[in-house]
Amino acid sequence: MKKRFLPTAVALSAMLLFSGCLALQVGGGDKKEVEKATVGKQLVDLKAARDAGAITDAEYETQKAKLLIGK
Repeated sequence: MKKRFLPTAVALSAMLLFSGCLALQVGGGDKKEVEKATVGKQLVDLKAARDAGAITDAEYETQKAKLLIGK
């Protein structure tokens, strides 16, 4: 009985560990930091939206001016 207990316990522990049932987190967990887009990135995205036809030229100019002014 003792000869089978240790291998069985090790196998069960390994299965739990590898299946994620223990919910162990290595490395401190997820860090979710929201990065604010730079003005340059926002301008690039704005131009891409205009080029794709998602916004008009007038909307592009309005939003571009707001970004450059800092509002």
